[in-house]
Amino acid sequence: MKKALSGLRAWTVQRFTAVYMLLAVLFALVHFAWNAPHGFEAWRAWLGGPLVRMATLLFFVALLLHTWVGLRDVMMDYIKPLALRLALLALLGFYLVGMAAWVMRILLLL
Repeated sequence: MKKALSGLRAWTVQRFTAVYMLLAVLFALVHFAWNAPHGFEAWRAWLGGPLVRMATLLFFVALLLHTWVGLRDVMMDYIKPLALRLALLALLGFYLVGMAAWVMRILLLL
């Protein structure tokens, strides 16, 4: 089975997504330490801003991509029967696509 994101590309994707997620979490923690939203409407207004919404979308894209590359590599390394590996990778792929659709629905309804 050929890996589309293998070797150095998979390593690079893992590192860039991890760095972006770390920076996003640190930004959110610092922002909430100094300017915490007081109530649901303030929270929704902050998340509804175009920059925060885009950063949140990128965070979840990075999270799902990071998850796919990491779990795919673990499955490729440790699950030897090809049929089982393909079935589990397909389930993981469907699950992550479902999660992406759920996140998009949430962000579009803000």
